[in-house]
Amino acid sequence: MKHILILAPALAILAEPALANRVFVSNEKGNDVTVLDSKTLEVIGTYPVGNRPRGITIAPDGSELYVCASDDNLVRVFDPDTMEELHTLPSGPDPELFVLHPSGNPLYVANEDDNLVTVVDVKTKQVLAEIPVGVEPEGMGVSPDGKIVINTSETTNMAHFIDTESFQIVANVLVDSRPRFAEYNHDGSKLYVSAEIGGTVSVIDPATQQITKKITFEVPGVLPEAIQPVGVRVTNDGKKVFVALGPANRVAVIDGETDEVTDYLLVGQRVWQMAFTPDEKYLFTTNGNSNDVSVIDVAAGEVVKSVPVGQQPWGVVVAPN
Repeated sequence: MKHILILAPALAILAEPALANRVFVSNEKGNDVTVLDSKTLEVIGTYPVGNRPRGITIAPDGSELYVCASDDNLVRVFDPDTMEELHTLPSGPDPELFVLHPSGNPLYVANEDDNLVTVVDVKTKQVLAEIPVGVEPEGMGVSPDGKIVINTSETTNMAHFIDTESFQIVANVLVDSRPRFAEYNHDGSKLYVSAEIGGTVSVIDPATQQITKKITFEVPGVLPEAIQPVGVRVTNDGKKVFVALGPANRVAVIDGETDEVTDYLLVGQRVWQMAFTPDEKYLFTTNGNSNDVSVIDVAAGEVVKSVPVGQQPWGVVVAPN
């Protein structure tokens, strides 16, 4: 009996499953979302989500999954647990990328065709504002304190700083050609803006709206015109910055203190967007032309797995719980 009493709790602990976060990948041509298990790195299922899904994000509490259904001209909202559609949100025409306020409300949507950023209350489903920006708005970012939203306009080549209370543009920063993504570091002291055709990432001081550095990339054996920075992600401690380099099929690793490139990781074809697991153990990349997701071990700085998903994976988000 003593042996049973001693062993039973130990067996119970060993049997307790480790927590995993679900990874949601939008497949632009498949019109669906593939869901992965972040622990096993296996596909759980694939679910229809509307026409041409691109931007994808999730509520801070994990309660709602938001998908830009670009050809439906709306945002579709799903239950992340069941992938059942809950309702839709107005988005303006051709929504491509969006960002949630850190509080979880509102949602800021880039409308490429109308040169607007649409602000939507996710609770009341009402449009709060339509903000005129530059030509072909795409990238969206938000400051950690939620006071400033960034929109990048691909043809105007600017990063627009938008006050989230007044819905007014308070600053414009000229960057290199075709800016695609904007990402703050965790303490809000730096803003990274990628330029797909310019081939650079501009490092901006949000306090002064001045560019402090332009990060350039050189990949041995890859033509310069194939190096097209798109997605950017920064670790919470700010020490590592990852940049998806599009058809270069590489993710650049950057020292977050010096903003110098330290490595290039070979991933799938046309790497586009990226997302960390909450513990930052893994970074998932969407590879649109090889129809897979690469899994990067963040600490080791290496790709550990490639997971086939749907047709032309575009965006990715990981559930917070």
